[in-house]
Amino acid sequence: MSPNLDNKYWNDLYTSKDFPWDIGYVSTPLKEYFDQLTDKNISILIPGAGNSYEAQYLVEKGFQNVYVCDFAEEPLRNLKQRCPAIKNENLLQCDFFKLKYLSFDLIIEQTFFCAIDPSLRQKYFDKMRELLKPGGKLVGVLFNDKLNNDKPPYGGSKEEYTRYFGHDFKVHVYEACYNSIKPRAGRELFINLEKEI
Repeated sequence: MSPNLDNKYWNDLYTSKDFPWDIGYVSTPLKEYFDQLTDKNISILIPGAGNSYEAQYLVEKGFQNVYVCDFAEEPLRNLKQRCPAIKNENLLQCDFFKLKYLSFDLIIEQTFFCAIDPSLRQKYFDKMRELLKPGGKLVGVLFNDKLNNDKPPYGGSKEEYTRYFGHDFKVHVYEACYNSIKPRAGRELFINLEKEI
């Protein structure tokens, strides 16, 4: 049976430093994608951000509108300590599925999708569509691996994910990740999906 994936569950993992998915730096696939971006004014959301080395990297590169969302307070505190330049109002401690009145040019996927209960996967893509501006993109990595059935990280496959984003997104990239970090090599898909207008 899956645990109750609420605020307390996630915060307890961070306060006890029980987060083996945290690699301590921005992952290579995302770093290389970020390095291609030229418009520093685009609005970017990183949901289920955790310690969010991705947000730190973007802010330190001069991106002005980087938002992070996480259920737990502890990782947001960790991010603010490491990256004081991130705006306090851009640290969103809340349930991603309850975000409202915001829209983004780019949403980054990094270990969030595999952390939510699999029953929420269609809702995840529906919410992404809601939060993205017309022509906005969902970019990042998804596990192409069985992983766990009873607790995060939950696994999945390329074939399964296709059912969720269906006709709502134009697919720019949806393929095996060629530049994963070593422990994830051969187990990740890189996605670059654009919201259909």
